[in-house]
Amino acid sequence: MDHTALELIELGAVFFGLGLLGRLANRIGLSPIPLYLIGGLAFGSGGVLPLGDIGDFTTLAGEVGVVLLLLLLGLEYSAAELITGLKRSWTSGILDAVLNAAPGVAVALILGWGAVGAMVLGGVTYISSSGIVAKVLSDLGRLGNRETPVVLSILVFEDLVMALYLPILTALLVGVTFFGGLEAVGISVAVIAVVLLVALRYGRYVSAIVDSSDREVFLLKVLGAALLVAGIASALQVSAAVGAFLLGIAISGSTAENATKLLEPLRDLFAAIFFVVFGLNTDPRAIPPVLGWAIVLVVSTTLTKLVTGWWAARQAGIGNLGRARAGAALVARGEFSIVIAGLGLTYAAVPDELSALATAYVLLMAVVGPIAARVIEPVARTVLRRPAAAPAPT
Repeated sequence: MDHTALELIELGAVFFGLGLLGRLANRIGLSPIPLYLIGGLAFGSGGVLPLGDIGDFTTLAGEVGVVLLLLLLGLEYSAAELITGLKRSWTSGILDAVLNAAPGVAVALILGWGAVGAMVLGGVTYISSSGIVAKVLSDLGRLGNRETPVVLSILVFEDLVMALYLPILTALLVGVTFFGGLEAVGISVAVIAVVLLVALRYGRYVSAIVDSSDREVFLLKVLGAALLVAGIASALQVSAAVGAFLLGIAISGSTAENATKLLEPLRDLFAAIFFVVFGLNTDPRAIPPVLGWAIVLVVSTTLTKLVTGWWAARQAGIGNLGRARAGAALVARGEFSIVIAGLGLTYAAVPDELSALATAYVLLMAVVGPIAARVIEPVARTVLRRPAAAPAPT
């Protein structure tokens, strides 16, 4: 068969399969991320039906998916909202980082994956899935709840941490020297500061540059700007994802709203390819040996997110039920965890077992998170109404 014809057939099969998986996810009320990962495992090396002719396209499309994921995440925030959220949640954010990165770091060190592996896995277990959290809060009708601003503030803090963490991680993965790492950190901090300053004072001009009344022109300008900024950021070792996120922050007002509506279908398409590509690069035969460690991480980091949300909501003066809901809302892991693990694979700086562990962990957490958010309230009501045990007779 003609090579181009085979590529088109395989690509069409992948897209159609993703559509079926997405429909199944909607039917059962879960995020499609774990199903996309399973699809990638099925079509990758060691899978049921390995694909070998569309690697170049899917790899580039996956990179575009990361850029669009982070661009639309940035479009959700203004610079002022980011700064306000940072001021409001910095103590909770620090607690969140320490509690939830620690299990990943500990497991990586126990398995002998070294400092770089520990930093990668710590990031995987730390960051909640903003996409899954937002969808769950919307589906459960909790966007107007008192604890929701607390949850969103923690997510904002995590996103800002990622803007610093990803350039540092990239520098370590590339293998730069200590001073090279300091330079990468300095560049990333300077870029973030400049972008926030530009967004606060001149955001309307950035919005005006990319805005257009013509949908086709608007799409080309926004997408082109995102890829340009992401490429330049990557060249500076600031991370393409962070560059796209910062561009999203700089675009504000009605321009940001219109860009979100226009780019959402593209984001969903390319993001789905990104998750499939990660699955393609993971040998499913490597998952069973690390499944036990994945379960350990699932249990420990579910508990640490519950503690994080409870403590943050308590600091905001919210009652016990709201504290429980805040903790459960933060449990899900997803797109960012895979982005971090994918960076490690890209630079071949971590063992293949780490990608298998990250895949199993995200598969489980993308399922456990929405379930925890749904069941936490009735469970908490039952526990909180349970009468205290009578004191023992003296």
